Amino acid sequence: MARETGRTELLQGTLDLLILRTLIFGPAHGHEIARHIQRTTDDVLRLEHGSLYPALHRLERRKWVTAKWETLGQQKRECKYYRLTPLGRKQLEAEETKWHRLTRAIGAVLTAAKA
Repeated sequence: MARETGRTELLQGTLDLLILRTLIFGPAHGHEIARHIQRTTDDVLRLEHGSLYPALHRLERRKWVTAKWETLGQQKRECKYYRLTPLGRKQLEAEETKWHRLTRAIGAVLTAAKA
């Protein structure tokens, strides 16, 4: 994540969740994943290569995603496409459940009446 003024830092572990959730829509290469997250968050979250690719490799090692080199477009450029695995779908469900529990807890603290 960029460390520019006004940028939002991701909580540890949320990058995996965002990547897995992005891949629910189908295979994508790294740049597409980053663009989707940036576009979906109205440019609040920007993934840097130094964060994105290590995360993708970690997800691949955990067997939550698979990767395959494919030719892209008329330029015949090869890109590594990532796909969600069945194990990755289960992990996504677990991560979403944890995320919702966390956001409810944080919301409760933020909206608690002052003593």
